[in-house]
Amino acid sequence: MKKKVLSMLAALSVAALAFTGCGGDTAGNSSSSAAKTLKVGATAVPHAEILEAVKPVLEKDGVKLEIVEFNDYVQPNLALNDKELDANFFQHKPYLDNFMEEHKDVKLASAFGVHIEPMGIYSKKVKDLKELKDGASVSIPNDPTNGGRALLLLEKAGLLKLKAGVGEKATVQDVVENPKNLKFQEVEAAQVPRTLEDVDAAIINSNFAMQVNLTPTKDTLFIEDSTSPYVNIIAVREGDENRPEIQSLIKALKSDDVKKFIEDKYKGAVVPAF
Repeated sequence: MKKKVLSMLAALSVAALAFTGCGGDTAGNSSSSAAKTLKVGATAVPHAEILEAVKPVLEKDGVKLEIVEFNDYVQPNLALNDKELDANFFQHKPYLDNFMEEHKDVKLASAFGVHIEPMGIYSKKVKDLKELKDGASVSIPNDPTNGGRALLLLEKAGLLKLKAGVGEKATVQDVVENPKNLKFQEVEAAQVPRTLEDVDAAIINSNFAMQVNLTPTKDTLFIEDSTSPYVNIIAVREGDENRPEIQSLIKALKSDDVKKFIEDKYKGAVVPAF
C-alpha cells in the first residue's frame, strides 16, 4: 500500500513539472509575458496614421495596439470615460478642458503632448486674403475652443479684432472690429472642408484638411506658426497616466522612428511637439 501511495505522489510530481514547463507556475498563473492590448480611439488623419506607425514599436514592449477610428470630437471622450477605450488621440488640451467643463461627469487627463496641427485659412474663391470682399462669408468650427482658435487666427491675419483678453474662448460676439463685415458660418469642425465650395474662406484644422487632400503648407492663405499652444495629446482617464501600457505608448511615440515618420509624411503640416 505504501508503495502505491509513493508511486501516485511521484506521478503527480511529474505532472506538476510538466505543467510548469508549459508556462504555468505553482499558483496556476501564466509566467509568460503575453502581449497586453491597448485600445486607443483616434480620428483618421493624422492620428490613426501615427498610431499605425507606433504599432511595431509597441509590440517590442509587449503591447498590442488596437486603433478605433472616430469622425467626430465628442464620442472619443465619452467612450474613454465609459472605459470602452484605454486612451484617445485626437484633441488638444484646451478642447479637453472645455469638454470637461461641459460634461462634469467626464474625468480625463492629458498623458503626453504629441504634435501640433497648424490651423489654416483656405479658399477656393480668392488667392490672397486681401481679395476678400465686403460681406465675405467665412466658415469656422462651431465647438468653443476651435471656434475661438479660428477667430484668433483671423485676428492674427489682420481681418478682425477681438475683445481684449478673451483668448481661445472668443466667440463671434467678441468681434469688436470687422472692417470687411465678414459673415461667419459656424459648423462642426469635421464638416468645415465641405463648405469650401460655398463660402469665400474656411478655417480648417489640418487633420480635416488633409482628409480632403488639402496640403496645409501649400494650400493655406494664412497658417498658424510653430508657437501655437494647441498641442494634440494622448488623453486617458484620471489616474491612468502612469499605467504601464500608457507609459509604453508614450515611450513608443517619443521614439526616433515615429518622429521621423511624422516629419517625412506630413512635411510641416504636422509638427512633432517632443
